[in-house]
Amino acid sequence: MSIRGYILVATEVGRTEAVGSAVRDMDSRFAKVNAVDTVTGPFDVIVQLEADDLDQLSKCITEDIQGIDGVQRTTTCLAVSLI
Repeated sequence: MSIRGYILVATEVGRTEAVGSAVRDMDSRFAKVNAVDTVTGPFDVIVQLEADDLDQLSKCITEDIQGIDGVQRTTTCLAVSLI
């Protein structure tokens, strides 16, 4: 069973488009990028990732996404099944 997470990304001023494009084009060995959206509000980009497990998801965030130039910080929201 896979795990899905929503990664809320805050970018440096003027870097939102570049960060969004970099994440969209990212070829991670840890997780699949399902969606990338540029948004308004306290975050600039929201990324939906899917990975085999929490460790793989975490590696994608810390090694891939947080390494992109212009990323200031990330907040991760894990999808859970309550039904």
